[in-house]
Amino acid sequence: MHWSLLVDDARPGWENMAIDSALLDLADTDGSAFVRLYRWAPYCLSFGRHEPARRRYDGERIRALGLDCVRRPTGGRAVWHARELTYAVAAPLSAFGGLAQAYHALHGLLARALRTLGAAPILAPRSSPTPGVHSGPCFAAPVGGEVLIDGLKVVGSAQLRQGDAFLQHGSVLLDDDQSMVRGLAGFTQEGAAEAPLSRLVGRGVSFQEAADAIAGTAREALPVVETTSLPEAARDGISRHAERFRSVEWTWQR
Repeated sequence: MHWSLLVDDARPGWENMAIDSALLDLADTDGSAFVRLYRWAPYCLSFGRHEPARRRYDGERIRALGLDCVRRPTGGRAVWHARELTYAVAAPLSAFGGLAQAYHALHGLLARALRTLGAAPILAPRSSPTPGVHSGPCFAAPVGGEVLIDGLKVVGSAQLRQGDAFLQHGSVLLDDDQSMVRGLAGFTQEGAAEAPLSRLVGRGVSFQEAADAIAGTAREALPVVETTSLPEAARDGISRHAERFRSVEWTWQR
């Protein structure tokens, strides 16, 4: 299987989600496999596909703060995308054998990458319960197989299956926690279950340093990974998906 690695520019939320969806289309139609590393500009609040965002988050405050918002194609709960690295993997399910296997394999890859940055990550026990969409922000509690450092969550991920392919994307917290999400949901800031990597390793970790670490580990773990730009074959898909992710109705549908 041929894997492509994309270290992408910072883009708005709607465009990031349109690109991930277009890469999933390619994985499903022609068996392509992608690892994409990217940022968000402007910073963005993303909701899980089935999350009751209108009931959970303070819409008036979101508008007053001028926050960019998008609803992801994947499940899970809200994430504040600021000083972090987002990874996305779109590939045939056969690359890992299934969704659960992919989830654990990719978190294992991320954990190995974080070790090269001086961290001591572990994976949350598989017996850890999976919170429902009504249980608070994405980083409110670790899920089985997610990446922890000193018991605190550093990576939050979500998946989507489409035909014989899947999309898994998630955030690696570098310099920000998720206090923004907790505040918008009316949660207290005490007892946070997450922490940024910089705080846990005692130094700043830039996007580029983290991207280099993940890219290097991906090249070791996956059969073939070549660095490339966004494939031309994805352009039509990006345009098609963009309309949905730019839609206020889609973002605030529930």
